[in-house]
This record gives sequence, structure tokens and C-alpha cells, in this order.
Amino acid sequence: MKKALLQMNTAVLLWGFTGVLGRAIQLDAPVLVWYRMLLTAVFMAAILFYRNQWVAIEKKDRTQMVLVGCLMGIHWVAFYGSIKLANASIALVCLSTASIFTSVIDTLVHRRKFDYGELLIGAIALLGVFVMYLIPEIEKAYHHKTINDLLPHRNLGIASGVIAAFLSSIFTIMNKRIAGKYPACTMVFYEMGSGWILITLLLPIQFFYVPQTTLLPGVWDIVWLVVLSLCCTVWAQSLALSALKHLSSFTATLSVNLEPVYGVLLAFIFFKENEELTWAFYVGIGLICFSVLLQLVKMLRMHRAGAGYVQDRGGID
Repeated sequence: MKKALLQMNTAVLLWGFTGVLGRAIQLDAPVLVWYRMLLTAVFMAAILFYRNQWVAIEKKDRTQMVLVGCLMGIHWVAFYGSIKLANASIALVCLSTASIFTSVIDTLVHRRKFDYGELLIGAIALLGVFVMYLIPEIEKAYHHKTINDLLPHRNLGIASGVIAAFLSSIFTIMNKRIAGKYPACTMVFYEMGSGWILITLLLPIQFFYVPQTTLLPGVWDIVWLVVLSLCCTVWAQSLALSALKHLSSFTATLSVNLEPVYGVLLAFIFFKENEELTWAFYVGIGLICFSVLLQLVKMLRMHRAGAGYVQDRGGID
């Protein structure tokens, strides 16, 4: 049990590092995602060849994996774009609203009656986002001066982070339909590969609108990209899947929801992002964390928590 808890929290800590590494890597978001998806697909292919774990995939499931991979690629562009426009703390906090979107979208997809408790929880989370967005704007208008000059594109970063969370909720639901049919490594390989192809096709748009975009990474960028792909994706997923064999669903889900907390603390430590943030950010993150806590309590009471959520998340942030 102790080993499993250590494995799960190590995996979550590694996922938390994705925000820090996203800020450390100097490449623009689409180029960063292009390299990350390529490296992850290559590492997964090597593992599958070494273990001889290739399995046949049904045509309809393969199509769904391709669609999930494309959504994942766009999700990552939005997530890392949020980091570049604002900072890692804001991007991670916005991303933590994904579980709320997932709950609402899952209800719509399966045509279930809306749970007003879940809607209230979602409203609290979105209120946290709006607090981060609106209060600095109100302060600017009231004081007739610029607030938070260190993050001039903060609002665009918040919008991009919410888009990333919304896309994450969509492909999480899609992945649940086939998660139990195929090995995780196989699914990640096909999803990373298809996402990489989409980003490759879209990269010319980036170079057209942002001609100064750099394609070739620097030495440290290469190092961080390898760490991001190998440690924060492949290794983290392996640890999480091993831990899930010995942990309850609620314990695993609670651990995963600590990811933004770890990520924000790491961003404070490595980039001193606490100096870039206003009091509105802390009110916003407090509301979002409160909504996540309410969601966990609700899941525990209704006995609906499942390990599939963690498996689907493995290595995607």
C-alpha cells in the first residue's frame, strides 16, 4: 500500500512538472507539442517492440484513437499556449476545471438527467476562473492604471487554459469507451502518432502568422523535451498504472487531483510565479480547489469513482 501511494504521488508529481517544463522550453507551443508527441510516439513504439505487445485494433476503434490524438494535440497547444501567454500556475489552475466539464459533457452524451449538485459544483469552478479574469480588469478600470504588467496577456492565457480543459474533458470521455479493450501503451502510441501528424499539417499556419518561430530546439530545450516525454509521460503513466492495482478508486482520484497543486508549487519554486500573481488568482484557485473537493466528496458518497479516469489521464498533461 505504501509503495503504491508513493508510485501514484510520484506520477502525479511528474505530471505537475509538465507546466514547469512547458515554461522552461523556449519553443512556441505548437512546435513544443510537435516534438513532445513525436518523442512520446517513438518511445512508446520502442517499448511495444521490446515487449512484443502489438495488438490488432478494430477499424472503428482506430478511427476513434486518431480523433482522440488530434484533440489531444490541440489540447496541448492550448495548454502550452496558456503557459506562454500567462504562466504555468494559471494554465494548471484552468486545466483543473476539466473534471467539471467532463461531468457535464458525460451527462449530455449519455442523455442522463442533469444533477443539479454537479451543476452547482461546476458553477463554483467557473466562478473561480471568472474571478481570476474579471477582478484585475475591474481594478484597472477603477484605478485608471495598468494592473499586473508582468502578465500583459494574462486573459488570453486564461481563455486558452479553459479551452485546454474543455478539450481534455472531451477526449477523456472518448477514451473511456475503449480504455479497457487495449493496452495503454498501444493507445498512447496511436494517439500520439495521429496527433503528431495533425500538428505537422498545421505547423505551416504557425510559420505563416509568426515568421520568427524557431523550429530547431536549443541544447537545453532538447534535454527538457526528452524529460517531458520520457519521464512525465512514459514513466509517469507506468507508475500510475502499477499503483492502480493496489489503490482504491477514490484514493487514486484524490491523488490525481493534487496535480495542479504540485504544479503551482513547483512553478512558485522554480520561476517565482507567486510574484507575478495578484490576490484574485488565490481567490480563484481557492474556489476551484473547493469545487474539486466537493466533486470528490460527491463521488465518494455515490460510489461512482473509477480507476478509468486515472488511466485515461495517464501521461496526457
